[in-house]
Amino acid sequence: MPEHDRDLLIEAAKTAGEIASDFAQRPHEKWDKPDGAGPVTEADLAVNNFLEVELRNARPDYGWLSEESDDSNERLGKERLFIIDPIDGTRSFIEGSKTWAHSFAVVENGDVTAAVVYLPLLDKLYAAAKGKGATLNGEAISASSRQGLVGAEMLATKPIYKPEHWKNGTVPDLIRAYRPSLAYRLALVAEGRYDAMLTLRPSWEWDIAAGALLLSEAGGAISDRQGKPLKFNNADPRLNGVVAAGSGVHSALQACLK
Repeated sequence: MPEHDRDLLIEAAKTAGEIASDFAQRPHEKWDKPDGAGPVTEADLAVNNFLEVELRNARPDYGWLSEESDDSNERLGKERLFIIDPIDGTRSFIEGSKTWAHSFAVVENGDVTAAVVYLPLLDKLYAAAKGKGATLNGEAISASSRQGLVGAEMLATKPIYKPEHWKNGTVPDLIRAYRPSLAYRLALVAEGRYDAMLTLRPSWEWDIAAGALLLSEAGGAISDRQGKPLKFNNADPRLNGVVAAGSGVHSALQACLK
């Protein structure tokens, strides 16, 4: 079943990429969501509408959680569900950057079993099925084998490096980098391009679910900011931060956090 769901997500992602890329090449409507929830565009909604029809018709017994759909407690009673971010990195999409992504996952009893992160303008399609490994454009990927924090490259926003987040106010001497899409950051760590990704803010499940499986299937480690395993399909679909890294970096990074 995870492999079949992965293949379903791959095909859906390819079509979603065509839809979003078409919008990216021409003027499109954009506006801000209420309560400071960030921007949204015609493309986000068009992709979401396509996915909700395509995926739910293919798996009518699955629940649904998407950034661009009204949430419902109905999903909490489902054994399996889709967790969808139609476009992760909407601000980048609006700015004309290429680093926005589609992030799709299937979750079973709280655990991610199939996942895709697709960046159509960079021609990068990451995919994973539980127990079957992770791939980039069909080729197997592996997380970093680095041991310890010395020389480690980490994807994070600037506020992460404030002393208040670290034990004794001591910020590790990490090589700092950034990408706007959380899903892409996780995929890059799964690929071994970077050693770690860290966010300490509450993180929406749709930003994290797909990348979490990519990383674990690539041999990396992922937890919340307190070191607890990530579980999905929560009543409040937000996680308590994310610590993601190659297995030899994760424990060292976790140990440095307050």
